[in-house]
Amino acid sequence: MRSPRSLVGGSPAGQFTVAFDGRELSAQEGQSVAAVLWSAGILAWRTTRVTGAPRGVFCGIGTCYDCLVTVNGRPNQRACLIPARPGDTVTTQEGDGHADLTV
Repeated sequence: MRSPRSLVGGSPAGQFTVAFDGRELSAQEGQSVAAVLWSAGILAWRTTRVTGAPRGVFCGIGTCYDCLVTVNGRPNQRACLIPARPGDTVTTQEGDGHADLTV
């Protein structure tokens, strides 16, 4: 069976784990945070400021800001652009992401 990986002669990337809301998720080198969440079946990881509606990836290229997430305590990170790194702690972002921060 042909796959994109076999067509380009690629080999499996190194694997590691990241934490999402206290749950360990498997990740591969080169994956974005959004790709890690998608591959785990997680489609929403942010709520809107006014209505609390769930959001995830919409555009996938960093233009729409629907995929905002908190990574290692830093809110408002675009999950579609930020690469996943070993040991990252990712949490669902609620509202503007600043509720627990001292301003």
